Amino acid sequence: MAGYRVGRVSEDIKREIVAIIRELKDPRVRDKFLTVVRVDVSSDLSFAKVYVSSMSGIEDAKEACRGLTSATGLIRREVGGKLHLRKTPELKFIADDSVQHGMEIFRKIESTVSADADDNEDVE
Repeated sequence: MAGYRVGRVSEDIKREIVAIIRELKDPRVRDKFLTVVRVDVSSDLSFAKVYVSSMSGIEDAKEACRGLTSATGLIRREVGGKLHLRKTPELKFIADDSVQHGMEIFRKIESTVSADADDNEDVE
């Protein structure tokens, strides 16, 4: 039962952080194509690791994490106000390159499929 609550709270925190990121005016955060990949919340709901990825690459994600870290107080206050938790978790922002990695895999698959289609046309 506790695992279900932790999962639900982590999804709620993720949803609220995405909404708050859209409203931030920090240029380190605002000008990037950011994605909150996942949020890992501790079992006692006191800490949360927020994994942030950028379509532009890992360097932009690291810069955005620096901006988000400087706005942690604001983000934590907003999350606590919206979710009405007894204790709002401490947030730690971590740069992640999973979106860029996924795009590279997609390109490789796409090129392989197009090469296979070209080979099949040559055979027929």
